[in-house]
Amino acid sequence: MVVDSGSIERVGVIGAGNMGHGIAEVVALAGYEVVMRDVEEEFVQDGYENIEWSLQKLSEKGLIEQGPADVLDRIDTTTELATAAENADLVIEAAPEQMEIKHDVFGELDDAAPDDAILASNTSSLSITEIAEGTDRPEQVLGLHFFNPPVKMDLVEVIYGEATTDATADAGYEFVESIQKTPIRVKKDVHGFVVNSVLGPFSSEPAWMVSRDEATIRGADATLVHERGYPMGPFELADMNGIDIGYHVRSEAGVPIPPIMQEKVDAEEFGRKTGVGYYEYEDGDGADYGPDDAGDFDWFRVEAMMVNEAAKLVGDDVATPEAVDTGMRLGAGFPEGTCKRGDALGLDRILEQLRELHETHGDDRYEPAPYLVELVEAGHTGEEAGQGFYEYDTGSGPSEYTTLEWELDEDGLLEIVLDRPERLNALSDDMSFAIVDLLTSIDEEGVRAVTFEGAGDRAFCAGADVGGFAGIEPAKESEPTKVFQTVAEFPRPTLAMVDGYCLGGGLEIALACDLRVATEGSEFGFPEINLGLLPGGGGTQRAIRMLSDARAKELVFRGEHISAERAENWGLINRAVEPAAFDEVCEEYVSDLVSGPPIALRKAKRVMNQGRDQDLDAGLDLESQAFALLLTTDDAAEGTAAFSEDREPEFTGE
Repeated sequence: MVVDSGSIERVGVIGAGNMGHGIAEVVALAGYEVVMRDVEEEFVQDGYENIEWSLQKLSEKGLIEQGPADVLDRIDTTTELATAAENADLVIEAAPEQMEIKHDVFGELDDAAPDDAILASNTSSLSITEIAEGTDRPEQVLGLHFFNPPVKMDLVEVIYGEATTDATADAGYEFVESIQKTPIRVKKDVHGFVVNSVLGPFSSEPAWMVSRDEATIRGADATLVHERGYPMGPFELADMNGIDIGYHVRSEAGVPIPPIMQEKVDAEEFGRKTGVGYYEYEDGDGADYGPDDAGDFDWFRVEAMMVNEAAKLVGDDVATPEAVDTGMRLGAGFPEGTCKRGDALGLDRILEQLRELHETHGDDRYEPAPYLVELVEAGHTGEEAGQGFYEYDTGSGPSEYTTLEWELDEDGLLEIVLDRPERLNALSDDMSFAIVDLLTSIDEEGVRAVTFEGAGDRAFCAGADVGGFAGIEPAKESEPTKVFQTVAEFPRPTLAMVDGYCLGGGLEIALACDLRVATEGSEFGFPEINLGLLPGGGGTQRAIRMLSDARAKELVFRGEHISAERAENWGLINRAVEPAAFDEVCEEYVSDLVSGPPIALRKAKRVMNQGRDQDLDAGLDLESQAFALLLTTDDAAEGTAAFSEDREPEFTGE
């Protein structure tokens, strides 16, 4: 059978609806030959036209290098399932969520697909094990759960059925990576898999609380969005997805239904699609909650329930904490992973809350997960204890962070990756703290240069997380923001490697760096003026010093995006390069920085930064003093000797 993604060349997609045509597009974009099938030619044609439209939009925005026609050439369509399956190395089913339909499809696939083909289901809620019963090859069946819309969402859950072999799962995992998506392993076939399991209490617990008159709809949504940073409130989310959808998922799983949800379903008030749900859409303003509605809702109770669900998954070996957190961030758009948030809140506090709820309500939903109890009884209560779901460094050095990745290599290059791709790497309080903590706690002597880049393929950093503006106290924001000062004042050379959006706070991070290289498709700008604000992290001052007055003011006043080419022409960045040459050019910059004389580079940065804001005579004095000091260093002697001997110098920083 197929054992790795390298053996996959041709993919069949069964279904041309929202998920089916989205999956077909993503797979074709990655270079695979695709056959998309649906039961009626009308459905197939609609799906194909949706792909055409999407590819055109991606091309217009510069988000794909291939021409739409080239991608479409790799997509064939059919109404015959056998045609889609023949010669396919992988078939992905995206048919309606009914087990009878799944069994019919997989039974036909079993007959039509090559013996060594992998058969995958995109189901979001049905059992992979039961789906596999429709075939004589259950070991080659797995779940590949894409999230909607597949073109934009990075996550794919790779799900084992009871008979799925590791070879099948590994091939699925590698395939997902090959199409530039992020896979997580779901090692057991549990209802809801990872994301929907942990997301369940986010919607259901507030509904129970409102049903019991312990909370209000607006209070729940406002608190969880404006105080806890979630992208959407639970009631707003239910209205968008369809209250009936959540109802049927719970009914099929045998999960108790909150009375308020039952009332809405009985009244056929399903949300946006019916014009009324938890909010009024046809005759009202929709989800009209705001920051003033926040504050009284017991958010800790909801988060405790989600952490408990995560503990069930980890304790039952369904998924690792890393997989859970990746899933919640990329699949649900959560500001940070649930396991990380649990460790920060304190697992002992969470366990105490669950036990109180269980005693008060006598409801098994509040029964603490055995693994959560095990962690707390072992003293592994989270960050403060040094261990919870994760282990933490309790020393004075830098720690693990939830919103950025970092690595210091043997050459002294500190690579920092802004890691919130689901939010276009938006600058949150957590990310700002992490950058400051890393740069102030790391052993500076081991660092020769620093690079900043954004995770994913869409953004360096698309700005500050606007949700974090709620509750800001103006008096506390009247001082320059520490993160930008810390980056600007770090004594080693810094390079911003920009690929995609570099806006608002992201542009301020880039401007705080010493050097900036960008791909030609990247966009720069300060859109804050459109929010009635201005760049608050030094952007106005750095821009006015780098650019002419007119260009700096145009950038700030108009709030529009400019291209990387224009940014280079203006002097905002050092280089704008073709995407294919980006890595090579950045490596050239990095090589010069890490191999250069550390003391001289540090002094040069300090003299230039300090001298810029002084008169010429004072700046010349700073330069002269630094030059005299450098003459006494071993690096200066080595540089002079290497020049005389016509060889490359080997600087040691002494």
